[in-house]
Amino acid sequence: MENKITEIIEKYHMISNGDKIVVGLSGGADSCALLHFLASVREKYDLTLIACHVNHMIRGEEADHDEYFTRELCCRMNVIYRLLKINVPIEAAKRKEGIEKCARDIRYDFFQQVAQEVDAKIATAHTASDNAETVLLNLTRGSGVNGLCGIPPVRGNIIRPLISVTREEVEQYCCKYHLHYVTDSTNLTDEYTRNKIRHRVIPVLKEVNPSLISNISRMTENLRREAEYLNKVAEGILKEAQIKSGFPDSNSYYKAEKLYSSGEAIFAQLVFLMLKPFDIIPEAQHIEMVRRICKTSGAVQIKGNIFVVSKQGILRIIQKDTFDNNACIELGKNHNVVINNKKITLKRIGISEFNNAEKNANFLFINSGDCDTIPFRAVFRYRKSGDYFCLPKRNVTKSLKKLFNEMKIPSEQRNRILVLADGNDIIWIEGLGFSAGYQISKKTATVLCLEISDGGIGKEI
Repeated sequence: MENKITEIIEKYHMISNGDKIVVGLSGGADSCALLHFLASVREKYDLTLIACHVNHMIRGEEADHDEYFTRELCCRMNVIYRLLKINVPIEAAKRKEGIEKCARDIRYDFFQQVAQEVDAKIATAHTASDNAETVLLNLTRGSGVNGLCGIPPVRGNIIRPLISVTREEVEQYCCKYHLHYVTDSTNLTDEYTRNKIRHRVIPVLKEVNPSLISNISRMTENLRREAEYLNKVAEGILKEAQIKSGFPDSNSYYKAEKLYSSGEAIFAQLVFLMLKPFDIIPEAQHIEMVRRICKTSGAVQIKGNIFVVSKQGILRIIQKDTFDNNACIELGKNHNVVINNKKITLKRIGISEFNNAEKNANFLFINSGDCDTIPFRAVFRYRKSGDYFCLPKRNVTKSLKKLFNEMKIPSEQRNRILVLADGNDIIWIEGLGFSAGYQISKKTATVLCLEISDGGIGKEI
């Protein structure tokens, strides 16, 4: 087993001399074997090891015992120990998530937090057996090629040195080195879907072919290579299809026809890439439905509050969230304004300073206006009935409704575009700029510059 681990480490360049490694330590056989192996090569690679244990507070005294066991293990191995104790069932209820998903998210957030503190990699104890279970689980969900790629040996700063060894080999390793470990009682039941596959499905498939685990590992390695190629092609198409309007929340907006015409094989990869930022692997039925609405229109609920919507020839990913359309803040003499987590920095500068800055930052132009013509009573808000805007250069006044229609701005986006208004007179529109009556001119002495940064507002249908 040591040879297998060493080969996989070298093949994927998982470890370099002087690395700091955060090790996810549950106390089970897999994680104890991983920590023991890394400790055995600590001097060879000049490693600093930090073991991280999460007490999920799901199993009462048993969980507390696991916490005590992992702490003592790290003490004996002279490894830095970090603990997170959190009531996952309560947290899952708050987040309106399943306990499994919530626990996983909390663990990885904790590992990443510690890793960022010390600039470390994260090592998790996923094995070839875990990989096989993941592939079969994704197969039952109708996942495409990405789901069948299983657990990647390396993902970002996460490494998986045990990914080529089986659970049986891990147990033999623990026996060889007299390594004690704990057994999570929840792994012994069939309450969770993964356990059903582990206890009921894999044993039957092994009867058909005892080489099941190693065969799945080879298959996932081959599929990963194919997926990498398809992803490169899909990334190019996605880039061409992306619509960048300059308006808020438009990073996930695409030309529907461009996506549809890519063909079915590439389309599956396109959907995978679009949903990747949301940590979702799409199922076959979702891919099929998204492709269908690309040709027509409609909405597909992918998972929870994540939707794919096609309308007016534009496909977009929308995350439903709370958003106050009635929010309203007076301009006044403020330097900063925060509205729905969106921060607006207000700078009032002389025309000479502006002219010098504008040469180096062209984006300032559309977000800058004649400060002396803008009343302090003007407010930042969202569109209302009766609003009108005078187009720069053309000097034509139009209602906001007509203007947004002509610009083909998606309907769900219109209520999220910030405006600066004096009554129904719109002075400035986010992504479009200042009205003709408030443009910088030869008479301008002081310029109002608006800098907008998104603090992470959600997207809403």
